[in-house]
Amino acid sequence: MNASTQIPLVAVIATGGTIASRKGTDGAASPALTGRDLLDLLPPMQVRLRAVELLAKDSSSLTLSDMQLVSDAVGAQLADPAIAGVVILHGTDAMEETALLVRLQHGAAKPVVFTGAQFSADSAQPDGPGNLADAIHAVLDGGDGVRLAFGGRLLPVWGLYKHASDRAEAFALAGGQAPALPALPASVAGLRVDIVALHPGADALHLNASIAVDAKGIVLAALGSGNTTAEVVAAVARATAAGIPVITSSRVPEGVLAPAYGGGGGGHDLMAAGAIHSRWLRPGQARILLAALLANGATHGQILRAFA
Repeated sequence: MNASTQIPLVAVIATGGTIASRKGTDGAASPALTGRDLLDLLPPMQVRLRAVELLAKDSSSLTLSDMQLVSDAVGAQLADPAIAGVVILHGTDAMEETALLVRLQHGAAKPVVFTGAQFSADSAQPDGPGNLADAIHAVLDGGDGVRLAFGGRLLPVWGLYKHASDRAEAFALAGGQAPALPALPASVAGLRVDIVALHPGADALHLNASIAVDAKGIVLAALGSGNTTAEVVAAVARATAAGIPVITSSRVPEGVLAPAYGGGGGGHDLMAAGAIHSRWLRPGQARILLAALLANGATHGQILRAFA
């Protein structure tokens, strides 16, 4: 064994996002740099880096099929015995969703770390290179599972959400501990799971539309601790009677979600109509967990326990 092979090898999967973006002549930023371009911006480090050029997308445009592509790429790198760990460069708009999918699908015995940037590569003070260096160091420091290195912090994936659009410290945790879940390896590509945003006085128009297009699952971005209107509750009852699982989450970013209210449209009424209350996960991650559970043929009881 020569000296170079004793230096850890880390795979860096590029998917686009702000970290790879520069402004065009129209003033709009879009992905322009490759993974190799970004690695070339790093200071010298005692590590070998393998650039994997996968996607060049803004994460707001990622489909479940795209997220599955990322998860599959992570799995392929983890299967390589030469790899010490994996870093994923990803847009912040959907970072917590893809990261949760990877966590659910891979019982990673090697470190997997997501990172990205809030400020484009050509901004006055780009944060991407620093976040990337932190992510690589997190891999080298060891530890298994999937985490996020961002804004000087290293965070777990469960309960993660983006809480700021204009600060380097972009992410926070809703709270709660991840339940013990089995690996959920089946592909979510092509699966339709919708998020229906609710507002005070909401009718069932959007929920009914999801039912009509044969959504396999629905997540409600409800109010407060998981509340809505009587009309929405009635539509939820129709959906669950048709075998469509409905998860109640909330547009409130932090804190435990409890089905405490009645009155025809409260969380207690939603549960009576067959909805499953998401205790901690907010809508984006609740959608990913539901999709993964459905893809793996989970029963109603298994879905209920996963969101408890």
